[in-house]
Amino acid sequence: SAAGVGTLTFYHPESSKYGALGHVISDMDTKKPIIVNNGQILSSSVTSIEKSSNGHPGEKLAQFTNEKPLGTITTNSPFGIFGKLDQSLKNNVYDKPMPIALSSEVKEGPAKILTVLEGDKVEAFDIEIVSSVEQKFPATKGMVVKMTDPKLVEKTGGIVQGMSGSPIIQNGKLVGAVTHVFVNDSTSGYGVHIEWMLKEAGIDIYKKESKEKRVAS
Repeated sequence: SAAGVGTLTFYHPESSKYGALGHVISDMDTKKPIIVNNGQILSSSVTSIEKSSNGHPGEKLAQFTNEKPLGTITTNSPFGIFGKLDQSLKNNVYDKPMPIALSSEVKEGPAKILTVLEGDKVEAFDIEIVSSVEQKFPATKGMVVKMTDPKLVEKTGGIVQGMSGSPIIQNGKLVGAVTHVFVNDSTSGYGVHIEWMLKEAGIDIYKKESKEKRVAS
């Protein structure tokens, strides 16, 4: 068994499916992906943050706030963890279903992320999408992002462990999730396109009528 803190990226009300993290969970000793048998997702509250600095990734410290699971974890893949929630969730920032952008539609420029810095309060912060690669097939690290919001950088130093999965929103569309920090520049890192997370979850995003997804974190 293993436990960790990460961020829920999306929730699809029609199917109750969710996606989180945007990257695989690996065993710290063997470096191999953890096999999920009966995983559970629980709510947590951020108690403090160890700031990132160049050469030293920081992390969110949190504690579980409710022993009752929110849902299951059925898949641990290069694109994150996936399963179904037993209940609907609200983040009080973006609670209505929103459209998504395919990898070909993501542009360089301003965007926002949703993440939690204290307790369970979800907040939106300014970032910059430095580059985005149009990917024809599922692949990770499709975007390079930079944290630009002064409040976020002051509190975290940039990207910290536990921020993985934070949804990236551009022009009112869900475009991806933060996944990795650059060791030599803690304000910057990689993101994964939401297209591949949704595809991994088994949600048909290529039908126009199914393009609205709800973000959560």
